[in-house]
Amino acid sequence: MQPLPNGPAPRRRRILAAAAALVILAALNPAAATTNFLWKASGPRGGTVYLAGSLHLLTSEYYPLAPAFDQAFSQADLLVEELDMAEILAPESQMLMLQRGMMPAGQTLDKVLSPATMAAVQEKVTEMGLPMAPLQLFKPWALALTLQGLEWQKAGFDPELGLDRHFYDMAKKNQLTVQGLETLAFQISQFDDLPMPLQDRMLAETLKEMETTKESVGELARAWKAGDTAAIEKVVLSDLKSEPQMYKRLLVDRNRTWLPKIEALFARPKPAFVVVGAAHLVGTDGLIAMLRAKGYTVTQM
Repeated sequence: MQPLPNGPAPRRRRILAAAAALVILAALNPAAATTNFLWKASGPRGGTVYLAGSLHLLTSEYYPLAPAFDQAFSQADLLVEELDMAEILAPESQMLMLQRGMMPAGQTLDKVLSPATMAAVQEKVTEMGLPMAPLQLFKPWALALTLQGLEWQKAGFDPELGLDRHFYDMAKKNQLTVQGLETLAFQISQFDDLPMPLQDRMLAETLKEMETTKESVGELARAWKAGDTAAIEKVVLSDLKSEPQMYKRLLVDRNRTWLPKIEALFARPKPAFVVVGAAHLVGTDGLIAMLRAKGYTVTQM
């Protein structure tokens, strides 16, 4: 999932992985990588689509990208991302995020959270030096994404350097058409429509994970650079599957909705370049497996 305006990275209980999206704990040596988080898919009747797994926040040390990314992108005349970045950057997106992320009038966070989660929120907010009063007006999911995004940025990871933003900027520079698989309103609804007990658990888990954010995000980024799909599948998907409702809602259902849209791209005369969160590509419910099951030849680059 794309980061929402002003940087909260999507994550969904390491879930978003993500979000996200996506957390990995395997220590890897990027220099040893022979593959990237990038695939070339060929249709049984012709046509080519490139699929890149994204981290929505990165640091400058991950640029320039491996040559395979630029080589694939140079062949495409269309960029497809989870969202058209132009929508995220539009001023009205800020207003939509605020409207959907705030508690209804007269309600505050302490009225909907369990005592344990509320105590953890107060402890973390105090530790971060943030004022509690305005944060009381956030819905649990919105506070989880906001605090997690701040922690990622504190660790040096910037949404302006995320893979989605990088290729969006390249597309605009090269005058490529850009399309989104979803709208911002839909992505927000994926969280906003969650039942409150699940939002409580999402926030509580996010607070726990923030204790090791600096280490885990660095390891995540190095794993992404190494193209280690097995590690991402093992850690990210096992985490997601521990919350079956979240796994189905945030990963499986969206992948199934995206699949026909991606399949339609094979009919185009020139390749399309697709960028989605890395967790959407791996595992038995991932887009790579779905395409292979339908007869497409998919090769990691």
